[in-house]
Amino acid sequence: MPATRASDQSDRSSDLRSPLIESGKESDPKSEPQKICIDDMLQRHCGEFGPWQLKHFVLTSLAWALEAFHTMVMIFADREPAWRCTTLSGCDATARSVCGLEPGSWEWAGGSGSSTVAEWALVCGEKYKVGLVQALFFCGCMIGAGIFGHLSDSFLGRKGSLTVVCILNAIFGCLTAFSPDYWTYVVLRLLTGFSTGGVGLCAFVLATEPVGPTKRGAAGMSTFYFFSTGIALLSGTAYVFRSWRTLYIASSIPSLLFLVAVLPFISESPRWYLVRGKVKEAMNLMHSIAKSNGKNIPDGVMLALDDEANNCSSYDELETKEAISGSLVDVVRLKITRIRLFLVVAINFLCSVVYYGLSLNVVNLETNLYLNVLLNAVAEMPAFTITAVLLDRFGRRPLTIGTLWFSGVFCLLGSLVGNVGMWKVVRMVCGLLGIFGMAGTYNLLFIYAAELFPTVVRNAALGCATQAAQMGAILAPFVVVLGGGLPFLVFGVCGTVGGILAFYLPETLNKPLYDTMEGMEDKESANCTTV
Repeated sequence: MPATRASDQSDRSSDLRSPLIESGKESDPKSEPQKICIDDMLQRHCGEFGPWQLKHFVLTSLAWALEAFHTMVMIFADREPAWRCTTLSGCDATARSVCGLEPGSWEWAGGSGSSTVAEWALVCGEKYKVGLVQALFFCGCMIGAGIFGHLSDSFLGRKGSLTVVCILNAIFGCLTAFSPDYWTYVVLRLLTGFSTGGVGLCAFVLATEPVGPTKRGAAGMSTFYFFSTGIALLSGTAYVFRSWRTLYIASSIPSLLFLVAVLPFISESPRWYLVRGKVKEAMNLMHSIAKSNGKNIPDGVMLALDDEANNCSSYDELETKEAISGSLVDVVRLKITRIRLFLVVAINFLCSVVYYGLSLNVVNLETNLYLNVLLNAVAEMPAFTITAVLLDRFGRRPLTIGTLWFSGVFCLLGSLVGNVGMWKVVRMVCGLLGIFGMAGTYNLLFIYAAELFPTVVRNAALGCATQAAQMGAILAPFVVVLGGGLPFLVFGVCGTVGGILAFYLPETLNKPLYDTMEGMEDKESANCTTV
């Protein structure tokens, strides 16, 4: 009996203790989860750039090739093709243009369907129409960048916005091939620009936001490889499809393929989930990233915004958190972001004038057009590699200044040489080196601007910077029309001034990627106080 009574007492005491122990085990993590921001979770538990990020980065960045197709197709579609005399009288085969020649005494070598210039006689007094349609395309890009920059930060999200712009690109691109007249062509190019303006913006943010802080710079710099590859592929495509109408169809089909074969395998950004209050979806995605990378997120670890990472809340409070939104008004209201936005806008504008100007200026070099476009695309790639290698060694600001001035110097040199004989080659080399430097800047500015603004307004700020870049691109065709050495002179001045403005930007190397305006303001103010 004593043994039995002792056993019963032991069982009862065990029964009394068990609920308390189990309850304690369950309540501790529930009441006080370890809250960390996305950057910390990627570094500690998920991996900064493992197999998941690599796959997601490559698939998403393929959209940059689509942007290259829809943007640079104008170089070939709107070119002035070669011509030849058909009669001995009224035609001078040594003339530099067809202006002044008697009608009917000459013909386009590739036929009237070889380009829009040949089909609609956009030469001599009508030449301005070539610059007009190209400028209006970039005007559409400017509008689209602002709209889709806002939509991707709000309810539509990064992936949703990318899906919409690809659908619109495919539709408008194919319809352009059936333009019955010049003005219909202008309208459809404007609409194509509207959708194209959001492609690179959405793809860049979607590709880089799941990447850890120490790998984000190199990853962001690598996105432009896809843009340059797209230009190189477009050069080969244009060489095969010599008719401008078939070229537009051939350059639009990849958008359809991307929608069907790539987009289903791309995930939404965990940062967008978090700022929209969808903590559960963000956590599920982070668990998938960790699992694919061969890692594990411990129990009791929860995602939080950077301004909440030190505050304790329950799981239920975290998972039912309201969405946080922001706009350009918030960016302008805060002094730190207002100054940054002004500088980023100005530098993007100047950089775009040079980059797109040099790309379009190949028509003035009087050498093989297909080869020049290919060489320009190839010249950009080493710039991406070099800037990616030096990015985390020297920082964002010194590299921005250096690449801008590098391009500016060679553009100024190009303005000093003629365009006859061997000097054609010298000017072409100056153009290649100019686009080499500016491609590095253009690439760097995306990752730099993304790090200068918090998640809640990142796409809106990038959209504003992209709009500024499109304004520069609008100006570029009219600069190219000037001909001679003047375009190179304008490009050289723009590169030099841009480098001066970059001096006033803060360095973002090894700085966290903030989520909210309050989180950034508190941390930046604390750093200034410490210094």
